[in-house]
Amino acid sequence: MPSNRQFLLAATLAAALLPAHAADRSGAEVYAAICADCHATGVDNAPKFGDTARWGKLVREGLDELVPAAMRGIRKMPAMGGNPQLSDLELARAVVHMANAGGGRFPEPTTADAERWRKKADARKKR
Repeated sequence: MPSNRQFLLAATLAAALLPAHAADRSGAEVYAAICADCHATGVDNAPKFGDTARWGKLVREGLDELVPAAMRGIRKMPAMGGNPQLSDLELARAVVHMANAGGGRFPEPTTADAERWRKKADARKKR
């Protein structure tokens, strides 16, 4: 029978090998895993990553418009970028990452920001 110490060591090693919780992913990680499929190439007229001309108008609209739109879906973009497994905070981080690459200077979003944007998204229908 394993000792408590062996059990603790095994549990610690198992936890270290598990992937980080989704909400721990950075905006760059979420962009690379999900958003780049469209935003790297401009599929369906998605604003390309780093295109300051296209992102400039969106940046001026601000995160209070951008993040809720991404949460609920806009034009051909499905809600949550087509990945319902994303947390609201992950999605917000990805939007900030893309907006900042397009000329924005937004700070890292907080959990409170994501909660506020979720309320706005839920209050509006998909455009």
